[in-house]
Amino acid sequence: MQQSKPTVALTLGDPAGIGPELIAKLLGDPETAKHANIVLIGDPWLWEAGQKVAGLQVATRPIASFAEARGAACGMPLFLAVDSVRPEQVETGMAGPAGGASVLKILNLCMDAVTARQIDAICFAPLNKHAMKQSGMKFEDELHHFADYLKVDSYFCEFNTLDGLWTSRVSSHIPLKDAASYLSKTRIEDASRLIYDSLKAAGVAQPRVAVAAFNPHGGDGGSCGREEIDIIGPAVASLREQGYPVEGPFPADTIFIKARDGKYDAIVTMYHDQGQIAIKLLGFEKGVTVQGGLPIPITTPAHGTAYDIAGKNLANVNATRNAFLIACRMGESYMNQPA
Repeated sequence: MQQSKPTVALTLGDPAGIGPELIAKLLGDPETAKHANIVLIGDPWLWEAGQKVAGLQVATRPIASFAEARGAACGMPLFLAVDSVRPEQVETGMAGPAGGASVLKILNLCMDAVTARQIDAICFAPLNKHAMKQSGMKFEDELHHFADYLKVDSYFCEFNTLDGLWTSRVSSHIPLKDAASYLSKTRIEDASRLIYDSLKAAGVAQPRVAVAAFNPHGGDGGSCGREEIDIIGPAVASLREQGYPVEGPFPADTIFIKARDGKYDAIVTMYHDQGQIAIKLLGFEKGVTVQGGLPIPITTPAHGTAYDIAGKNLANVNATRNAFLIACRMGESYMNQPA
């Protein structure tokens, strides 16, 4: 019998941040469990602390391993307890190596479980890259850690999403002075195909994709840079020849207006802040990051650990809820793929 709902893992994120209270708020809403069989994984003391901050008590059913997740589906969240960090190692509102190590341990366990087909998707609460690097992560961000752990050798990039609008990037967490060197016809084609295919996996039947220019005013016919003429334009032409409904390049300061008004489902941006500023301005407390190009679905709210408000019950759960719902849709697609 085909499984009716995906099985989705939730993590508590950085123990010093707002993640634990966000997950308590998410699971405190009875509507949440209708979308997936949920497995919460984390330290019992941290889960209790998150519920206390949120002023909630959420009923869960304990399981001993991810191997029990599908058979134990019972209409309430399952809880897989792990020991990853001790209370005395965590100072609320402060990045630390113990917190970073906790995040890496739990995410690795989740990735192993999805690879083993014990669960279908991961939604992780906010983490802190500095804390993870303090604990020994050797990559620039969590996406590169995921890709290395899962042995990905094809193109991957973060997607940011907001109310049905998705963005991908040709370059991400690099110095801005290096962004031009990352532009290539191949990378633009890869980023465009990847976001198109990922939108289809998330349930968009015919994604409409626009490509942003790199230079001010789209290069002004070459007088303000030739990247649009020499690289981006040819990439768009090649994609259209391949059958992808891609348009552009469009000046980056106007394309988001068209997307906001519903003309496009996705924008391929040339560097990190080109898309991030627009998305966060349109809806900082609703945005989601999708880890694009991985063999398994992984999502997270687009905001960070918010150390300044951690423990104060001020964290807004909207982005976490949206990340969870996207994980559910992508997890449903994943669970119906051949193993």
